[in-house]
Amino acid sequence: MKVRAVTVFAAVDPADPISAMRGAETLADAVRHALEAADLEVQTVRIALPPVDTVGTGTDGAARLRDLALALDTLAPAHGFGFVSLGTIDAVALPDGAWQPLLEAAPAIVGGTGRVAITATVGSRTSAGAGTIAMDACRMAGDVVAAIAQTGNDGFGNLRFAAIANCGAHVPFFPAAYHDRAPGMAVGLALECADVVEAAFGGARDLEDARTRLVNGLATAVDRVAGLARAAVAKHPGARFVGVDFSPAPFPAAGSSIGAAFEAIGLPAFGGPGTTFVASFLTECLHEVAGRTGMAGRTAAGAFRPAGFSGLMMPVLEDATLAVRAAEGHVSIDRLLLASTVCGLGLDTVPLPGDVDGATLGAVILDMATLAVRLDKPLTARLFPVPGKRAGDRVSWDFPYFAPSVAIALNGAAATGAIAGATRHEMRLA
Repeated sequence: MKVRAVTVFAAVDPADPISAMRGAETLADAVRHALEAADLEVQTVRIALPPVDTVGTGTDGAARLRDLALALDTLAPAHGFGFVSLGTIDAVALPDGAWQPLLEAAPAIVGGTGRVAITATVGSRTSAGAGTIAMDACRMAGDVVAAIAQTGNDGFGNLRFAAIANCGAHVPFFPAAYHDRAPGMAVGLALECADVVEAAFGGARDLEDARTRLVNGLATAVDRVAGLARAAVAKHPGARFVGVDFSPAPFPAAGSSIGAAFEAIGLPAFGGPGTTFVASFLTECLHEVAGRTGMAGRTAAGAFRPAGFSGLMMPVLEDATLAVRAAEGHVSIDRLLLASTVCGLGLDTVPLPGDVDGATLGAVILDMATLAVRLDKPLTARLFPVPGKRAGDRVSWDFPYFAPSVAIALNGAAATGAIAGATRHEMRLA
């Protein structure tokens, strides 16, 4: 197990970004040093800002946001931050004229920087019995994905853009991370712990043995990491520790694959029949870990949710086994969405043909948002159209967190008629 990210959540004054970066650096260093002193590898340190409307809205806000992105892209490495999240553009909460110019600026922000991420919130639960999907924002987010794909490096810029739905503040995984607007800084940890799952499942005699091995091993590891981070943050008045996201993030190397864990417990191939069952079983285990560690909080609808995602991740390009199974035809958008109904995260690092248009990408995002709001779970869509590639063509990047795979076929076309004309949908859940 490794710590994928120490994420500091902080507000940054566009007129004086250096002051906030210095304070965040001090806090991040304290947490990182505490973890490393305990022989835990910290892979990255990141900073995430509040929702972008704190910078401004409309056309003027978009201009200020671009300026801030350029400034933070330069300041971040000098203060030890590998990535910066500008926060989320909340198309559910903001009126159209406020969020649309911000989202239109996203391709220029991503294309003009090397470490700045941004998201668009396209759906949210608004109460226990209702939720909203910003359908026009889903479509625009699809256009943004298509535009970012054309900004160079075979569409790699989409690493730093995602459409998100029902994601609360303080998710320490990027690009979904954003601060909750409250005074002071906060710190959360994201783990890379697919190796714990693979080891637990690989040595299990039966399902209950697999559950016991995983829950006991992961809960112990999470408690240890949380204790170290909490103690370090407590020495900084006004700062909060917001928890550990123990989603079993993979790494494209032997022994750290969620796909391999699925197959170790008896699935012939990830993506085939039985995938949804294993996804559900693993999610049960992760929920039990949350209960054992206390890494859970109450949602607006009254239910308890673990810190961050703390759920099953199936990032196609970040997992060597998933990447291979995608190349073999076992993994599809529909299969990933089906598994997302019983687990979490949604569609992450999914390679697609380069000729997929923005409207079709928007329809995929709409499906993701629908599941998130209907099922009251945090889901995202981080899609990778690869210019010049057709379905089945090999894709790869010179990036240590990505494995080579193929562009996954995306069948069908964008919606028309009443669906295409809708701007918002108020979902009736009661």
